[in-house]
Amino acid sequence: MEKIIEPVVFLCIILLGYAFKRIGWVKSDDYKIMQKIVFNLLLPAAVVVSFINNEHDLRLLWVALFGFCASVIPILTIYLFTGKTPLGNRAFYMLNGSGFNIGCFALPVVQALMGPGPAVAVVMFDIGNSVMMSAGMNAVTTQLLRIDDTSPLTPEEQARPLGPRPPRKVMDKDARRLQRRANLRRIARNFYSSAAFMTYMLMLVFMITGFAIPHWVGTVLQPFSNANAFCSMFMVGMLMDVPHGMKDVKPLAVVFAWRWAFAFIFSAAAWFILPVDPEIRKAVIFVCFAPVGVFSTLFTDRVLGNARLAGLCLATTGTLGLIAMTVANLVIPV
Repeated sequence: MEKIIEPVVFLCIILLGYAFKRIGWVKSDDYKIMQKIVFNLLLPAAVVVSFINNEHDLRLLWVALFGFCASVIPILTIYLFTGKTPLGNRAFYMLNGSGFNIGCFALPVVQALMGPGPAVAVVMFDIGNSVMMSAGMNAVTTQLLRIDDTSPLTPEEQARPLGPRPPRKVMDKDARRLQRRANLRRIARNFYSSAAFMTYMLMLVFMITGFAIPHWVGTVLQPFSNANAFCSMFMVGMLMDVPHGMKDVKPLAVVFAWRWAFAFIFSAAAWFILPVDPEIRKAVIFVCFAPVGVFSTLFTDRVLGNARLAGLCLATTGTLGLIAMTVANLVIPV
């Protein structure tokens, strides 16, 4: 009974966030305020506290590599198998069918269901995952589909199978160099402007060098870490919405199919391949069922101008992912 109390509480928090939006206590765009609080304060605090309170073996670097592969493989596979799909749907599948919402979802769930120890593995997984979530996902999608993400695609452009052909190669060397610098600067900005990503990188350096963070830092950050679970789940509820007919249901169903197919594949790979303890492998399996990342809503809005559908995808995959994690906790032995 105790194993299902925490998931039920999380589900109630999600529904509470949705209820607040429906009755008008919060506005549809207020999730952006919560998002800034979570990503820039609560999640970094939870990561630091997790590293301070738990031992971290260098074998966990395999988990970080696994997280990177689990984020890259789906987006490339979806690209290869959706060649004749309209550009708008294809971009939506790539942006929402890959990547994991770990800091705002999987991390608090694992901490609640398995305790603080396995949470370090979740953080290590997110080190690899965040490379794609912070900037790589948007860069790969726009480059492969030939999309200019400076403005959302028009309905006519979304109906095409692929973006316009790239212009002829610029012959001037200085112009090419400036163009490359601008692209690299834009991608780098997405990385270093993410407080969560920079925290992950700092913790990775501390882990490799053996630097020990003073325990008083964990004491100071503990209240912020404790708030991460509630605020993250409440934010998911604020993103929840009701589908507007089959126009919304069909792309959501396709994304669910892709995500759950890869979730089972990566779960099996984690259990049989990762050279870590069973408890760590179980935590990685939890992460494989994590929902769409919050960054996916940002990128979908930037490319398609449809953050509502991405938010609906996040909330729905979050609810189903919470159920899957609860079942996995009950049936997978440690």
